[in-house]
Amino acid sequence: MEENKLFGVNGVTFTMIAVQGGTYTMGAADNDPEAYDWEKPAQKETVSDFMIGETPVTQELWQAVMGSNPSYFTGDMQRPVEQVSWDDCQTFIRKLNQLTGQNFRLPSEAEWEYAARGGNHSKGYKYAGSNSVDAVAWYVGNSGSTTHKVKTKQPNELGIYDMSGSVREWCQDKCCGNYNSPRNSGFRVLRGGSWYYDARDVRVSDRSYFTPGGRSINIGLRLAL
Repeated sequence: MEENKLFGVNGVTFTMIAVQGGTYTMGAADNDPEAYDWEKPAQKETVSDFMIGETPVTQELWQAVMGSNPSYFTGDMQRPVEQVSWDDCQTFIRKLNQLTGQNFRLPSEAEWEYAARGGNHSKGYKYAGSNSVDAVAWYVGNSGSTTHKVKTKQPNELGIYDMSGSVREWCQDKCCGNYNSPRNSGFRVLRGGSWYYDARDVRVSDRSYFTPGGRSINIGLRLAL
């Protein structure tokens, strides 16, 4: 398996975390009182080795690639970028790949949840890295209705930050009503909850969706490779 890697573009560096593949239970248990119907039924998923961003894409990195910063919450370029649509993210990734010679992409939903759960180092936490939401997440209970600098909460078992709370993160997949439904909707999957949502919505199994052209002050992205 590869090791964590540091990449650079136009003077900005970012770290990708190596995740060893494996099989895990994706989704929420039937007896989970906080789970929504679209998190069920829990199912076995197998993912291959991949890499995922240590943090959400920052405003600094977006600016370095795109030459502009669309974010609403400015003042610290280490905050996550937001107000980016799924379509915007595809443009960003194409430009990033041209500049780096790499093949960055958005994570699949299965990869995202596997990484959030800690991969094969998972301790079975409710949130990404802890059963205490305040330890790992910026959410409505502590965010002050704004984003915050990345890496200011504890990382999860793999050393990944902000997978619970902060900003919702686009995945590559089309959305499905539940895990028995086909992925043929016109919407794309969002994961992780955000600074705007309550603790229920930043659990590792929680999922949502949005139109691929839609933007919001609580939506950003995380890279995969």
